[in-house]
Amino acid sequence: MQKLFIYIAGLMFGVGISIGGMANPAKVQNFFDVAGIWDPSLIFVMGGALLVTAPGYWLLFRRGRPFFETSFSVPTNRVIDTKLIAGSAVFGIGWGIAGFCPGASIPVLSTLNPDVLIFTGALIAGIFAAKGMMRITAMRRDTPKQPA
Repeated sequence: MQKLFIYIAGLMFGVGISIGGMANPAKVQNFFDVAGIWDPSLIFVMGGALLVTAPGYWLLFRRGRPFFETSFSVPTNRVIDTKLIAGSAVFGIGWGIAGFCPGASIPVLSTLNPDVLIFTGALIAGIFAAKGMMRITAMRRDTPKQPA
């Protein structure tokens, strides 16, 4: 039953992304082009998503636990650090340049559009590169300094 709900949620996400125009890179780029051909329609897509999602989250948190888990997995770190700011900046710049949000690129993969394939390939490579860089940084930080 859990897998059926996961499938339905993914299907709804993909259809919503497509109907809302977020699968169209030109529409997304025009949304970010406030000094040029600005298209504010994605504000309504995002606002509509919030209007549907917020009551759902409220009801679910009021219930006290998720349907298929014993407890919620909610982030506890509230620190705004360099890693968070840099990651947010890279995400936003990439979204503006490519016209694809990483989540929105996944349903559009089925079109086999070369732009989407290249973007998603670069996204996956970027994830592995970032994980590798974080591993190297952690090793440098955790390695004791040798006296000079």
